[in-house]
Amino acid sequence: MVPINRTHILKQSLIFSALEAKEIEEIARLCAERQLQAGEFFFWDGDPAAWFFLLAEGKVKVIKNSTQGKEFIVAFFEPGEMFGEVAVFENRPYPASAQAVKDSVALGIKREDFLGFLSKRPEVALRIINVLSGRLRMAAGRMGDLAGERVEQRLARTLLMLSSKLGSSLPFTRQDIADMSGTTIETAIRVLSGLNARKITRSARGKIVILDDLKLRLLAEGPPKV
Repeated sequence: MVPINRTHILKQSLIFSALEAKEIEEIARLCAERQLQAGEFFFWDGDPAAWFFLLAEGKVKVIKNSTQGKEFIVAFFEPGEMFGEVAVFENRPYPASAQAVKDSVALGIKREDFLGFLSKRPEVALRIINVLSGRLRMAAGRMGDLAGERVEQRLARTLLMLSSKLGSSLPFTRQDIADMSGTTIETAIRVLSGLNARKITRSARGKIVILDDLKLRLLAEGPPKV
């Protein structure tokens, strides 16, 4: 792969975009490039959280395995997005594994190096707190979905989450959607067949297309609370 422009990637990220050029250059000097092929892991569930990453190229999925060994996809990350930072700043082991979906390049920043930078840049520390708060709210909502919602509602939320990242045409199989929704392939097939019959989605080999975003959102919200 061609060497990446570190300062350009850092400027694309949410927490670094407002920094001055000299500050971006200082962070760029802290970065180490990681190049992984599809299927390789940036880190594993339970590893000490020494690094966090900013994705420059490719795609990464964060996965958690159940006690029965079933893989559950927690999130996807696209270029410009950060992952692994929650565990790093909490100084706890990674709570899940991060795997390259396709050949990927990321900038890795070591915890000790970045904390030293933050001690001199409190405005960056504040932005990181805001980003982490949003990420934690999303994670809490996701766990609530898994615990209390109907499968159809949960699956609809999964489709909406994916479409917000990838658009209306989703390159996933029914097995992928089942794993991400925390359900069985049989249940996912039944629910998706119902969505297809109502012309909310259309399924093809290895792809699901969202046809009616509004109806899918109403389904994801669930029945009115009384």
